[in-house]
Amino acid sequence: MSLIIAEIGTAHGGNIKKAFELIDAAANSGADVIKFQWVYADEILHPNTGYVELPGGRIRLYDRFKQLECSPDFYRQMIEYVHSAGCKFCCSPFGLRSLDELIELKPDYVKIASPELNHFPMLKRLAEHRKRLGTAAVPVILSSGVSKMTDIEKAVEIVGTENVSLLHCITSYPAPENEYNLKVITTLHDKFGIECGVSDHSLDPILVPCLSVACGGTVIEKHICLSRKDSGLDDPVALEPEQFATMVHVVHQTEATFRHYGNEVGYERVIQQLSEQFSRERVLEVLGDGIKRLAPAEEANYGRTNRSLHFMHDMKAGEVISEKDVGVLRTEKVLTPGLTPDWLDKVVGAKLSRDVEAGEGIILDDIVV
Repeated sequence: MSLIIAEIGTAHGGNIKKAFELIDAAANSGADVIKFQWVYADEILHPNTGYVELPGGRIRLYDRFKQLECSPDFYRQMIEYVHSAGCKFCCSPFGLRSLDELIELKPDYVKIASPELNHFPMLKRLAEHRKRLGTAAVPVILSSGVSKMTDIEKAVEIVGTENVSLLHCITSYPAPENEYNLKVITTLHDKFGIECGVSDHSLDPILVPCLSVACGGTVIEKHICLSRKDSGLDDPVALEPEQFATMVHVVHQTEATFRHYGNEVGYERVIQQLSEQFSRERVLEVLGDGIKRLAPAEEANYGRTNRSLHFMHDMKAGEVISEKDVGVLRTEKVLTPGLTPDWLDKVVGAKLSRDVEAGEGIILDDIVV
């Protein structure tokens, strides 16, 4: 049976009552795992990263993330309520502080979101926790949107493969079904020998989830909301409870087809059934060729959505860069990307070759190594 994850994320808006309603909705819709996000804005973005237009007006993206911050006690209540609903608790940290606080709560799963797949300092800290507590105590789910195969290889090398699952993903909201290339799930499983699946940001509750099962996927993650008209960041691309329940039902039907007919015949029957509903041309397009590459919808965000090195404040030429001067951040809106996080040890201790401004991405020309 596939592990089905209902991604609540930050749709609760910090409201405990709404969070409990979302948990109830996810559990009643058939989710096995219910997932949150542990947000501290300064672990994700520089304050100068730019603005977003929201229904309430124009706001700094950093400030929008500040609004999503919750206390450790909030997540403690969430894990207790998730367990009382008969589900497992999963959460995404976005930096060292949120990771350490999450580990203290003993989550059932730690999820590394796609933009953090190259947050090497956090992945190394996660590996340390797994070594200290045992891999059975810290199961990990890695998401691989807006990444190349080399990025995935580096992450898996750090975190390991024991008690680790890997999700194919397109980091685009919504993600176009025809770009999903779901045969990549088979490619990833064959390459790494671990459980694989999909983190699905498409709008349809059936096509991508069922085809992911046909490709050997055993984990399915999809956002859930009470209403797509709510104000959560991801609510417009989430499934409402009835849609989520439909997804769970058809996924289990797909699995039953494979159990009854076996892999080869089961695959053909599932493809045929979905072709009758969506057209064979569309089904084959969603399956793709299995070669891992950036999807067209996410190509422009590579290097901006995932992590790079940024100056935290203004600095003068000749100053020596310390750890507090550097952030491992998403670039996002108006800033320029910096060196990838594997340069952090070389940047710290280097001398500045020019004056720099807060938020700038750190590039090789900025430093004298």
